[in-house]
Amino acid sequence: MKPALVVLTIAVVYILHQDWWNWTAAHPLAFGFLPIGLWYHALYTIAAAFLMVALVRWCWPTGLERDE
Repeated sequence: MKPALVVLTIAVVYILHQDWWNWTAAHPLAFGFLPIGLWYHALYTIAAAFLMVALVRWCWPTGLERDE
């Protein structure tokens, strides 16, 4: 179950990166000055960073951390 969930999560994040719904929208502006597409990608970047932290924490092979 764990590998399937990891692959599914990565696939969802990859699909969400393809921001086709905000390409033609200049409005609304977030905080009055930031285009919505740029705001979306800022939030996406934060979510991708959290995903990478989770992948390293729970999916990193323990054999690589062994001291020789």
